[in-house]
Amino acid sequence: MQLHEPLDAQTCAAAEPYPLISLLNLDEAEVDRQMHICNACRYCEGFCAVFPAMTRRLEFGKADIHYLANLCHNCGACLHACQYAAPHEFAVNVPQSLAKVRLDTYTDFAWPAALGGLYRRNGLTLSLATSAGLVLFLLLAMLINGTLLPGRLAGDFYAVFPHNTLALMFGAAFGFAVLALGIGVRRFWKRITPAEARESASTAAALEASGAVLKLKYLDGGHGQGCNNESDRYTLWRRRFHHFTFYGFMLCLASTSVATLYHYLLGAEAPYPFFSLPVMLGTAGGIGLIIGPLGLLVMSYRRDPAQGDVTQRPMDRAFIALLLLISVTGLALLALRDTAAMAILLAVHLGVVMAFFLTMPYGKFAHGIFRSAALLKHAIEKRQPDRLQLGSERSEPATGGR
Repeated sequence: MQLHEPLDAQTCAAAEPYPLISLLNLDEAEVDRQMHICNACRYCEGFCAVFPAMTRRLEFGKADIHYLANLCHNCGACLHACQYAAPHEFAVNVPQSLAKVRLDTYTDFAWPAALGGLYRRNGLTLSLATSAGLVLFLLLAMLINGTLLPGRLAGDFYAVFPHNTLALMFGAAFGFAVLALGIGVRRFWKRITPAEARESASTAAALEASGAVLKLKYLDGGHGQGCNNESDRYTLWRRRFHHFTFYGFMLCLASTSVATLYHYLLGAEAPYPFFSLPVMLGTAGGIGLIIGPLGLLVMSYRRDPAQGDVTQRPMDRAFIALLLLISVTGLALLALRDTAAMAILLAVHLGVVMAFFLTMPYGKFAHGIFRSAALLKHAIEKRQPDRLQLGSERSEPATGGR
């Protein structure tokens, strides 16, 4: 098998008339090497979406490699089943090599492009420092305005920060995050999906991809027993903690959306009673965002370094920590909103939320967006003729182990 060596700028320029030549960086070249080995073996074909998609290809260009990288859910099953993993001289480690390319994906398709490098610097220290800086700014603003210690306000947040000010600040930050991620994933989608495939997208394919996203289908290890974490022992807890995190976040988003409708359509202003829909949704979401991120954080510290890219752990943990802080400060604010501590707790919560919005387009949040696009392409591709007819495209688990 031939390894596509990374090329310098002069060689790339000379190769431009020949589009069939793959111009791969070091991470992509390593995936290309391993995929050729896996394509000859096929032992892991039933584990997840990566391997059936792999069998449709004999060569792996940049777009193919980034597509496969974002299909991978880093469950670790293929690493522990692989007969060519280290200490074998082939040293195949598909989860780790694909994880490295995923970071390249986020960086390469970031918008604006100049901010793509933030993915490599978005760590726990930066996120916590950003949160602390924003909290301090809000506390100083409250001190200047005389609202730092306003006494009991019966949960009236808008007596501390006017509604329109909050809506403008957080609406702008969230809007930019959605715009940046939307443009980035659109670029990715156009790169990995030929025009004819985009045109053949169907409702069935969209429903299949949505189901895979909502159920986190490929975090079951391909055999239903779950992922590997600190050893070759299977566990479903990584999938469960992801579910708590995902649905907790969605419930909090639903709470904010319902409260917005209450305010603008019904003219009902906050604070809302505990058994109102916005508060119940937010409370359930907050609980989910404590259980899920806390579990994922513990599993992250216990995870085998071979299962993934350890250089990305600061970014991963920063994302988890911000979600956990949002939920803890939000629930504390709800519990103490009728006390004199409400204004300070509000500043702390809003500072953490703003830090999350500002880092969201250039942090771990992106993995869910890009992975969803890859799953949609996979669902479309499965419905197209396979000209090679080399794989089964089955979803049954492989059996046995290394």
